[in-house]
This record gives sequence, C-alpha cells and structure tokens, in this order.
Amino acid sequence: MTDVLDGWDQGCFTAAGITRGTYRRGSGPAVIVIHEVPGITPLVAAFANDVVDAGFTVVMPSLVGTPGKAVTAAYGVSSMIKVCISNEFTTWALNETSPIVAWLRALARSIHNELGGTGVGAIGMCFSGGFALGMMVDDIMVAPVLSQPSLPFAAGKRARRADLNLSPDDALTVAQRAVDGCEVLGLRFTGDKLVGERFATLRTLLGDAFIAVEVASIAKRDHSVLTEQRNEPSVRRVLEFLHAKLDPTPA
Repeated sequence: MTDVLDGWDQGCFTAAGITRGTYRRGSGPAVIVIHEVPGITPLVAAFANDVVDAGFTVVMPSLVGTPGKAVTAAYGVSSMIKVCISNEFTTWALNETSPIVAWLRALARSIHNELGGTGVGAIGMCFSGGFALGMMVDDIMVAPVLSQPSLPFAAGKRARRADLNLSPDDALTVAQRAVDGCEVLGLRFTGDKLVGERFATLRTLLGDAFIAVEVASIAKRDHSVLTEQRNEPSVRRVLEFLHAKLDPTPA
C-alpha cells in the first residue's frame, strides 16, 4: 500500500460476477468515491480523505489502474485502453447502463446494511461520473454526485454526447426517483468537451431535481473538478450536499 493510502483498510468485494479491490476509511454515513482515469491517484485519495474528515465512511473501489500511483501520460493512456476494452464499462454504446453499476449497487447495499442510516452517497468522476446516476435505481442511493460525467465517450454521433449511460428502464426509474424528491448534484467545467451535452439531458430527465455546478474553464485541459484541476468551492459544495442528504455529525 502506498503512502497516500496509509490509514485506509484494503479489502475486496464480489457481486454480479465481478470482484474488485476496495479501500475504506472513516466513520459515519457511507459514501462511495469512484475514481476517474487512470485510477485511485494521490489527488483522488486526497479528495476522499476530505470526505472522511467531513464525517463520512468512505469506500473507494479500485476499478482500473494501480492504487496510489501518480498520473503520467503513459499511465493515463494504458488505463484508458483498459476501460475501453473491458466489458464492464459501456464506453461507446447508447442507451445502456454499464455492467459495473450492478456491482456498485450491490456494494452500496452491503455498506448500507452494515451502517444503516438514511441511505448512501456516491461520487463518480469522468468515466465513472454517471455511475452514481445508475445507482439511483435503488432507493438507498440518496446523495448521487456526478462530476464531469463522460460515458459514453463524446465522439462521433451527436446523440453520444448527450447520452447518460442509462438503459431506458433505468432512466425511467431514475426520473421517477427525481419526481419523488431525490436530488442529483452535477459538476463540470464549462469548456469540458468530454462532458458533451449531458447537462442538458440531465435537466430534461431530472427537472428541478438536478443541481448543476458549472465552473468557468480557465485552461483547455480543465476537466477534473474535484482532483487534478481541483476547484475548492466545488469541493465544499459536494460536502454540503452530502451533509444535507446523509445528515452526519460534522467532524
């Protein structure tokens, strides 16, 4: 285990025919922090530690990459290739929910059964940005956060840039949960082309239940709102959202 993950308990979880490693730390209501490409980097771990310090039990699944390894161009490319060829992630198809979401839903149920409380939160980033939306199919997901959702990849078809990586049935369930009062927090840089037109689709699907945090881009590379190009007001907004929905005792 690398230094950036000191204090985290390493484990694994199996469901839906998938086994993945996990890292857990903290106390209080459960929040699943789902890393971006290339993996659980030092900056992803730093953000997750902020969530722990805010009064939450955080579980980080390791879906791709080497936990704790710093970002390099070659590492980013190798992880992206693994995402693209894995059948656990629906990276190009329209109107499909990535199979890994079923595993994440099972992970959330397991943690909720252990800890109880009002429900579970989840934060996805980049390729995992929309996974918390798919997890809303279960009513225990009460604090979904979508940071720069980027699947399916916004290349080629215009429809792909607006797709939410949800099957039609899952989209109907998510829309009903929004009607019933489950709010969704979304974050992006305004110039981020990887997000495409998904925020417009989210507004259509969720209506007033979609809370958009849109940060003015400064550089063309601005993408990772909570990590690589960390925006402090956005981090604070995420923590406020989690507190409001999960009602922990503040640290």
